[in-house]
Amino acid sequence: MTKLSKVMVAALVLGSMIAGVTGCKKEGPAERAGKEIDKSVEKAGKEIDKAGAKLNNVINEIKK
Repeated sequence: MTKLSKVMVAALVLGSMIAGVTGCKKEGPAERAGKEIDKSVEKAGKEIDKAGAKLNNVINEIKK
């Protein structure tokens, strides 16, 4: 392979890698929806934990 061919192949490989990396950074609607669902589930879990703690306190008060 000549020097020019090697340089061209290296440039094509590098260009492909750069295009692949920049293409992966874009977030589509499914990814955004997934993140929103994750946030909602986490928030709901925290609210359930709070409600459980309050219920536990009420039960303990009734037992006294």
